[in-house]
Amino acid sequence: QVQLVESGGGSVQPGGSLRLSCAASGIIFSSDPMGWHRQAPGKQREFVATIASGGTTYYADSVKGRFTISRDNAKNTVYLQMNSLKPEDTAVYYCRRNVRGEVYWGQGTQVTVSS
Repeated sequence: QVQLVESGGGSVQPGGSLRLSCAASGIIFSSDPMGWHRQAPGKQREFVATIASGGTTYYADSVKGRFTISRDNAKNTVYLQMNSLKPEDTAVYYCRRNVRGEVYWGQGTQVTVSS
């Protein structure tokens, strides 16, 4: 089994920054792709960013230039640095890890951007 635990969410004013972390445990591999998704109230979960084992990254257009995904394989952790946050970034953020064809999700962490 694979467990993913997110941390780092919270409340911030527009223009502020937050850094999310997601620590993985269980039967995992350094080659696993990892990523972040989010779900706002009343909306479907949407893709935010993903990072391959070699460090290649992809971002949703809505966060490109503001968010940065990174990973530390020694710590089995993926990060999401979020800058210039906007009210529309408010959502529950979920960590994702693909392990040998299976998709695992964290429990989610709330990010609220409001003045």
